[in-house]
Parts: sequence; structure tokens; C-alpha cells
Amino acid sequence: MQSATSTNRLSDRMAATAARLTTVSRRLTAAQGLNGFTIEELCEEVGVSRRTFFNYFPSKEDAVLGIDETEETERFATEFLALGSRGWRAVLDDFMLIAAGHAERSGFGLAEHVDFHAALEREPKLLVRFMGLNREREQLLVELIAVREGVPADDPRARACADLFGMAIKTTMARVFGSGVADIGQGGEFDIVGSIRDCLATYRAILEPDDPESADAGLTAAAPQHPHTNPTPRKDLQ
Repeated sequence: MQSATSTNRLSDRMAATAARLTTVSRRLTAAQGLNGFTIEELCEEVGVSRRTFFNYFPSKEDAVLGIDETEETERFATEFLALGSRGWRAVLDDFMLIAAGHAERSGFGLAEHVDFHAALEREPKLLVRFMGLNREREQLLVELIAVREGVPADDPRARACADLFGMAIKTTMARVFGSGVADIGQGGEFDIVGSIRDCLATYRAILEPDDPESADAGLTAAAPQHPHTNPTPRKDLQ
């Protein structure tokens, strides 16, 4: 039986290989389009076999998107639920904690995000699929928050938390891919995780009431009334 250390090392190596395949596929797609390179050419540059590629991704499109939806969802759900409910203000903090860890593990920096943006612009079908995946993720986040906080899935506070986090990400991406992206890409630095955290802090500064207790009471009154307040968790969120 493998030790925990050996298992973690194997997992880290696999994650590094997947990240490398995604990085190179995004760069090639941004420069040449999906039809401008073959899987064999991608594998040659990364230094892996064609068989290894298909152990990670079913297609070039999936490599560019760089995600295994099932694995990513399960990992996020496990980490998020393990932190436990500590009130609504902790939800966004926990999102940031997990997102920062994911960003660190992926190894994706500004250059990779710029390539990804360029790839999506070059391949509209990738953009459509990416937008669909985002909508699915947002709904899963809402349901996951509801499960952890013990409220119905249509509780407005669960949706608000997911929406605020999504807005912070969109604001950050707009900054990266705005007029200054060319300057940032020329060896500049941009802390994506830090920018998302700053956006959330700004939202809090605006929305934080003078009387937190009255705000909590208002949120509770705004939430829909249900006879059962503990929803049955979806199997993919446990």
C-alpha cells in the first residue's frame, strides 16, 4: 500500500503534467487556433506520449479549458464543507482560501490567463462552452453554500454569496484584459488572487451595516420561509 507521502507526490506530478498540457495547448490555440496544431505536436512539446494525453483530457478543447469538472467540483466541495458553517461572512473568506490554494496548485500565472483569453477569442465554440461551464459552476456553488449553511437552495443569501464572488472574478478579469493588458504582459506583475480579494473587501466596505444585528435580521426576513431548512445534499456535493 502506498504511503500518504507517495500518494501526494504522485498527485502533484499528475497535476503538474495536466497544467503543462493546458498551458501549452492554450498558447498554441491562441497563436494558431485549434486546427493549427495536432495532439502529437502538443505532446512532443510537453514531453509526454499521446496515450498520456488521453489519460488527462479527452480532446484538445478540454486541454485548453484545463479542467476535469468532476474532480474539480469534488475537491472544492470537500474542502468547502470541511471548513464548516461559521456564518455568512465566512463564506466568501472560505471561497478565497480555496481559490488561492487552487491557483497555487495549478501554477497558472498572468501569461497563462492572457493566452486563455486569446484562445477563447480565437475559438468562439470554446467561449460558448466556457460560458456554459461557468453557469453550471455558479449553480453548484449556490447549492453547495446552501448545504453547508443549512438553508434551502433558493435562499437569496446563498445566491448572493456566489454572485459576489463571481462579480469579483469578472472585475479582476476585466482589469487584466482591459486596455492595460499589453503592458502587464510585458514582464509586469498582476496578483489575480489578491485583486479578487480586494474586490470582495470593497464590496464589504460598501455593504457592511452600522448595525450588524439589524442586517442579519433583515436578511433572515428576506429569506423565503420553508417548513424544512435542511436540504438534502446532492450526491456530487458531498
